[in-house]
Amino acid sequence: MDDIKRPHRPRPATTPVGESQRPAAQAETLSVPQDVTVQGAQHQAPLDAPQIDEKPPRKRRIILKLLIVLIGLILLTIGIGLFWYLQQLRPVDPDQQDRTVVTIASGSAPSVIAQQLEDEGLIRSSTAFGLYTRFTGVQNELQAGTYRLSPSESTPEIVKHLTNGNVDTFEITFLPGATLDDHKDVLRSAGYEDDAIDAALQLDYDSPLFAGKPADADLEGYIYGETYRVSAGSTVTDILEVVFTEFESVVEQNQLQEAFAEQGLSLYEGITLASIIQREAIGGDEPQIAQVFYSRLSIGMELGSDVTYQYIADKTGVARDVNLDSPYNTRRYGGLPPGPIASPGVDALLATANPAEGDYLYFLSGDDDVTYFARTLEEHETNIREHCQQKCQII
Repeated sequence: MDDIKRPHRPRPATTPVGESQRPAAQAETLSVPQDVTVQGAQHQAPLDAPQIDEKPPRKRRIILKLLIVLIGLILLTIGIGLFWYLQQLRPVDPDQQDRTVVTIASGSAPSVIAQQLEDEGLIRSSTAFGLYTRFTGVQNELQAGTYRLSPSESTPEIVKHLTNGNVDTFEITFLPGATLDDHKDVLRSAGYEDDAIDAALQLDYDSPLFAGKPADADLEGYIYGETYRVSAGSTVTDILEVVFTEFESVVEQNQLQEAFAEQGLSLYEGITLASIIQREAIGGDEPQIAQVFYSRLSIGMELGSDVTYQYIADKTGVARDVNLDSPYNTRRYGGLPPGPIASPGVDALLATANPAEGDYLYFLSGDDDVTYFARTLEEHETNIREHCQQKCQII
């Protein structure tokens, strides 16, 4: 049996005690570079790992900064331009209510219109005007015609006038109790020149309203106090004709000429007396004041109205004086003054046509704005002492 050879079987390799057993592929020991250290959670990448630069290159940073500056300048320029544009659209003078008559010739280009308005002091900038009409799409809708424009209006408001064309209208108000000089101021404020105003006031107007009016008398008292709506292209003459037509209508509707005649006055004299009552009255006391004046006229007593000498003193530019030597001074001269001293309102006209009953010869407006009447001089002086310590000192 000893001669029989057995196949050779290799003995399994033995592993030294203490070494872990693992596959041959993982048996190689990993070599750790000397410059890699592990400290808790901190780990430094191997030397052969790619390096990442977290900051952009210097050239890229410069371009970025320039781009930011450029955008800022563009926005700043736009802001300044927008601010300028909005400022230029504002009124030239918000407190200036006077109007200027502007005639836009047919075929005028928008740029020509804009320059004309700037030259007239009605807009701040012709450039802003042009931009606004382009932005709003109305630059080809500006119409020829005559307009009444004010520096208190903004550019958008003025553009609205110009796109309305000749249908543009305005209101003009003449107040009762105002003088002819006051009415001239109203016309000036409406945009009319002094030459045009004076020329219109010197014309002869054909109307029954002027019956009995002396040829050399001006139009004092005939500008009837009312608000009138007229077209923008109206001349001063056009406006006055509208005013006289309105006054004539008031006279006819209330049969004033006939009523004045019953009181012994012509139409011109009735307007004259009504103008004095208008200036003397507080409101509501017109008929009784008319009675006082008629009573004085009937007995040959001077009217004694302070407002008459005050009127002529102011008109001629002299100092007010109760002894002023003028036929308008009804303290010195009897009867009516030569003509009206103001524009009478309808209440004064009706009071002149239909005075109240009574036998008063005196009246005064007290410091409390109440009218006190008296039959005798003694009663009148008592009223002065008790009710008129301030107003009665006014010359």
